[in-house]
Amino acid sequence: MSRMPVALLFPGQGTQKEAMGEPWKETPSWELTRQISEVTGEDIPELLLHTPGERLRRTDLAQLAVFSVSVIAHAEAVRRDALGGTVVACAGHSLGEYAALVAAGALTLPAAAKLVAARGRAMRRAAEAVEGTMGVLVAAPLTEVAALTARMREDGLEVWVANVNAPGQTVVSGSAEGIDRLAGEAPSIGAKLIRLQVGGAFHSPYMEPAADALRTALKDTAFAPSHLTVVANVDAEAHSGDCDWPALGTRQLTSPVLWEQSVHTLVGPLGCRRLVEVGPGRTLAGLVRRITPDTEVVSLDAPGALD
Repeated sequence: MSRMPVALLFPGQGTQKEAMGEPWKETPSWELTRQISEVTGEDIPELLLHTPGERLRRTDLAQLAVFSVSVIAHAEAVRRDALGGTVVACAGHSLGEYAALVAAGALTLPAAAKLVAARGRAMRRAAEAVEGTMGVLVAAPLTEVAALTARMREDGLEVWVANVNAPGQTVVSGSAEGIDRLAGEAPSIGAKLIRLQVGGAFHSPYMEPAADALRTALKDTAFAPSHLTVVANVDAEAHSGDCDWPALGTRQLTSPVLWEQSVHTLVGPLGCRRLVEVGPGRTLAGLVRRITPDTEVVSLDAPGALD
């Protein structure tokens, strides 16, 4: 097997679904659910096997569910040597950054699970305190989306760019009124707004209280002094331990996720020729195909995909 340079990608919130753990429960790596349950106080097997889909939309539960399946899938892929090359870098979309930090050896699984639980709780509280929502603007260039949201803020409406996912796919975050108005204004830049079923205005200033709460948890967490490269959401740059993860993790809650740029960092300067999405769903593979159509990308979203 050729040992080509591989990057691992880990999905974020929104990829959760009822019984998402079912395909993995007979694998040896299912054992990790016990560790995650111990440090988070949540019954992870129950969450992954029997929790109704509607309840899984709750921010804190969704994040724990996606993180758990991602680390199980990664452990199983490593155990079966199913990554198809030499892993040289990792990246995760928003919440996925925590699974990426585990895969890169920057965080232990218990430390990351504790942070994911704290992050989910903090984001849920912030969203309950200030109601907000999100939407995806499709078919418009980022420059025009950024200009439109800036004009709307000048008019007193609270809307911001939240995720730069791929060419022609930008997620926006803000007040219900701001997102409503943006839906009406979208055709002026040739775009259409699709509303997201989310519990708050994530990756926007509405998450400041959550960032404050998470900052404390991050500062109390030990990160490895050196680790495999992780491309961070907030700056789309490669970090291998010589960085301030608590600062990056705190900023991530209120800053845009620079996913499109992160993928370019992986395939450009870092030379990754194969991108492997690890965890639930195939969302990131779809984005990669739009960002860099010539790069090989696969999704390891079930044990059968590891064969």
